[in-house]
Amino acid sequence: MKRTGAQEASHQMLEQSARILGLDDETLDLLRHPSSELHVSIPVRMDNGKLRVFRGYHVQHNTSRGPARGGIRFHPNETIEWNRALAAGMTWKCALLDLPIGGASGGVVCAPKQMSPGELERLSRAYVGAIWRSLGPGCDVLAPDVYTDGRIITWMRDEYARLAGQASPPGGALREDATARGGVVVIREAARRMGLDMKNATAAIQGFGKVGRHMARILRQELGVRIVAVSDSRGGAFTYQREGLDPDAVLRHKLTTGSVVQMQNTVPKSNDELLELDVDLLIPCALENVITVDNAPRVRARILVEMASSPTAPGADGLLEKNRVHVIPDLLANAGGVTASYLDSAQRGADGRWDEAGANRALDEKMAAAYHSVAEAAQRLQAPARLVAFAVAVERVVASMKAGQTGAR
Repeated sequence: MKRTGAQEASHQMLEQSARILGLDDETLDLLRHPSSELHVSIPVRMDNGKLRVFRGYHVQHNTSRGPARGGIRFHPNETIEWNRALAAGMTWKCALLDLPIGGASGGVVCAPKQMSPGELERLSRAYVGAIWRSLGPGCDVLAPDVYTDGRIITWMRDEYARLAGQASPPGGALREDATARGGVVVIREAARRMGLDMKNATAAIQGFGKVGRHMARILRQELGVRIVAVSDSRGGAFTYQREGLDPDAVLRHKLTTGSVVQMQNTVPKSNDELLELDVDLLIPCALENVITVDNAPRVRARILVEMASSPTAPGADGLLEKNRVHVIPDLLANAGGVTASYLDSAQRGADGRWDEAGANRALDEKMAAAYHSVAEAAQRLQAPARLVAFAVAVERVVASMKAGQTGAR
């Protein structure tokens, strides 16, 4: 499936939400379109002395609730369509968590694994040089995403400060485990509602990157979940050992060999095979559209936790429901990163600093409350959690638009 599928899925959910909420066509049309988007060419001098021009994008979807916030992705398959979908998704995600933030997304078409640190820094700074006039404390906030870590975002914020002559857009602390920690909270709350004992639960995690490795560590250390399978872009590893995989050992193996495959006491599993394992928790943390109408009937997990953006393709939801798979949609599941970032920056704005325990408590409360509001509404309305989450978010954005009179002049 092409990346435009994510945008189509978002539009489908938006239209269904609009029908539930009784929105008029003009309001729906405003919500479909981003408020602004940039297409930029980014010249970068490579280590071999040659000049290479990269394509980049930056999209702001809606700022009626506050300044836009969103991730910046470095990926060889980056598209403007995908950035539109991600920016819209961030709008809905922030509204669902009731954060005073809008949605944005940016990306550069590049292969970061094939670039040196110097090339990545020059590209990061040049990208900000191309889009910086749309950034600022009242406009946009930069955040890490696929193949952009805290180091890259720090370069970007530093370049913004140099160009604008003022502090870089506030983004809160770059806590790499925040997205994963938020996901663990909703897993814990879902398990309680379903009567699932976490200490006897098993999990398979697709994608052992920034989010996946922290998910594995926190699930094992804090909830006692057994991690029986993990994967990355090269393949996966499954263990029959009773205690499951040690996330720290997996990470050491990956750092040494470049992949999680061929670990001691494991058998190989493809990424497709991992999705069909008989586990309690299936946690896709990598790319979009990995669960499709073709493989959804073979998904056997009790709970599907969408830590990736749009891992479930259009049409697959009904098949998962038929299999009694409890889906925690990405709109909710992976909201921990932006929620923690906002909470951290808000506290900093009040001239205070939270310790890690305090920050985690605040994130826990916010994520747990959002999960229960969606779960209870879904049960009451007998509607899919994904649709309920969308409808709650859309209703809040529309209310903000009306309060600010967002629309045609």
